[in-house]
Amino acid sequence: MPRRCELVNDKIGSGRTKEDTIEQPSYHHGNLRRAVLDAAAAAIAESGPAGWSLRELARRAGVSHAAPAHHFGDKTGVLTAVAAEGYAGFADALEAAGDDLHATGLAYVRFAVDHPAHFAVMFRPQLYRADDPDLAAARTRADAVLTRGVRGVAPDAERDADGTAALAAWSIVHGFADLWLSGALPARLGDDPVAAAKPIIGHLFAE
Repeated sequence: MPRRCELVNDKIGSGRTKEDTIEQPSYHHGNLRRAVLDAAAAAIAESGPAGWSLRELARRAGVSHAAPAHHFGDKTGVLTAVAAEGYAGFADALEAAGDDLHATGLAYVRFAVDHPAHFAVMFRPQLYRADDPDLAAARTRADAVLTRGVRGVAPDAERDADGTAALAAWSIVHGFADLWLSGALPARLGDDPVAAAKPIIGHLFAE
């Protein structure tokens, strides 16, 4: 039977839990953007990227109905901000892991499990404005870390001139993270996603 998987609270750059975000009755103007993004992460975790409205975000954040539209323009604007924030945190996590591909892969999985709402948006570019400068910069940082990790196990640049090795690494690690979040992996893997991922990622480029 597939293992059961429950979404954890998704929060980047905030100390509030989902419950705090919903119950807080009002925010000072300077915190409004943070409040709406926290509400968006909670709504995405519960209903997916499409299952909510700007009005619902306003209710969750305890702000006026017009506030989300005023700050983000529309739903695509909110999702763009969520993706940009996600990629920034993602890049930070990968950079902290260093240039070792195995450590980077485990950091990838850990980020996905710790921030499922952001992860659900980041890799679906049809949901947001991919040319957003902040988003593009953070995504470039993350791509650079993954590329360095692949070069570390394939030092001969000609061995991956077409990017096949990098794509293989990404596919394996991302696939594992996505399968874990969906609850599709076997129960025998246990409840620790990082521990379960270690031997899988260890097969990358094994001779």
